[in-house]
Amino acid sequence: MASRAAQALGLPHNPPESARLARRKDLARARLRAAGVPVPEFRVVDLIRPVVPQCAGLDFPVVVKPLMLSGSRGVIRADDGPALEAACRRLHAILEQEKDAAPGERTRALVERYLPGVEVAVEGMLSGGRMETLALFDKPDPLEGPFFEETYYVTPSRLPRTVQERIRRRTAQACAAYGLCEGPVHAELRVDGAQAWILEVAARTIGGHCARLLRFGTGLGLEELVLAHAVGRALESRAGAGAAGVLMIPIPRAGALRRVEGVLAAQRVPGVEEVEISVREGYELVPLPEGSSYLGFIFARGPEPAVVEQALRQAHACLRVVTAPLWKIAAG
Repeated sequence: MASRAAQALGLPHNPPESARLARRKDLARARLRAAGVPVPEFRVVDLIRPVVPQCAGLDFPVVVKPLMLSGSRGVIRADDGPALEAACRRLHAILEQEKDAAPGERTRALVERYLPGVEVAVEGMLSGGRMETLALFDKPDPLEGPFFEETYYVTPSRLPRTVQERIRRRTAQACAAYGLCEGPVHAELRVDGAQAWILEVAARTIGGHCARLLRFGTGLGLEELVLAHAVGRALESRAGAGAAGVLMIPIPRAGALRRVEGVLAAQRVPGVEEVEISVREGYELVPLPEGSSYLGFIFARGPEPAVVEQALRQAHACLRVVTAPLWKIAAG
């Protein structure tokens, strides 16, 4: 919708079809493959029918993904046939609650070969088809399943410069394949040896409070960057010294939140700038793969990435999440 509105107003924009590709995982995979960008072997399956026969020839382990959800919601690893059928049943139950899903998005899913390797995130800004990298984040926690909850983001990356450049080139290649040419992009990749694999490229900024880290990488706020691009104004980036990171505090279990203990101790950890608990007491906590939010965020800075990561881990260890059972009463 935003792409069509910008098109009608004569503003810089991505073609509506490109924006659609960035939203739909199945269409994106097919476009990348057609453009010669390496993609894992995949199938688009009908969740109403048995899934294993539809994935004949696809080696395990595999990852089941919804066509359009974000934030790792509904993404499940399966190591064999029974696990694949169970994962698809669970995803189907999630999708049935998505009232705004387009036709077919509640009954179909992407199943693709699991990709080993380290995971990274790229924040970029496109202008006339040229991508400027704003930040490259390491994700130091191994994301191996069965669910893929993002936790730590640390910048600058500790990967070798040659690998970082490979990541940037692959992200730009994917943007070109989609036809994206203007505005912010958020990309997720896995790096395995000499290969950088695209997990997704979204035509949007980094989500939620994590956008604060862009100020460290560029010296500019997210809103400044997006608005400056929209009006065609060039801004000079001023990368900060040292390193910065965020922990998206995971939800440990389902239930009603009673309290989070240890926040003051976490805030006193050297290097920690802020501990923010986003969920209010009494609210329901829903972990992945059904959930779509975090308990809160911890922000830290330090002289180097390893120090920042350690500060975040130490602060997280201070927290104790107290929950109570949630009793749901059916209407009628």
